[in-house]
Amino acid sequence: MTTHIWPTLLYTDAPAAIDFLQTAFGFTSSLVVPNEDDHSLIEHCQLRWPEGGGVMLGSAGRDNPFCDRPTGVTSVYVVTASPDEVFDRAVAAGAEVFAPMKEEDYGSRGFSMLDPEGNIWSFGTYAGEPD
Repeated sequence: MTTHIWPTLLYTDAPAAIDFLQTAFGFTSSLVVPNEDDHSLIEHCQLRWPEGGGVMLGSAGRDNPFCDRPTGVTSVYVVTASPDEVFDRAVAAGAEVFAPMKEEDYGSRGFSMLDPEGNIWSFGTYAGEPD
């Protein structure tokens, strides 16, 4: 059985975050549920990572106890076999470099970027220790 972990983030401007994550990093939208009363708010969104897994996100400030948290304080690590391609794509889309591309002592190649609300997105080849 394969288990997936889906980090969940809140954004002040969730529609803009969805666009950014798709354009800058290459996530693909598999589900977007707008708020029934205010379509500028996102109740739930699932973005898939092409290499497996994904993230969920929604709009902060909705009437939901999970939405009463600060935004822009999350850090997410994404495994990729192509960090250079993701890096080039993100830079071309205007993403802010938080940590430049680097070869790590433990064998990973990766980097970190900030999204427009300050979350840190790290991408690298390190996929964890084998089971």
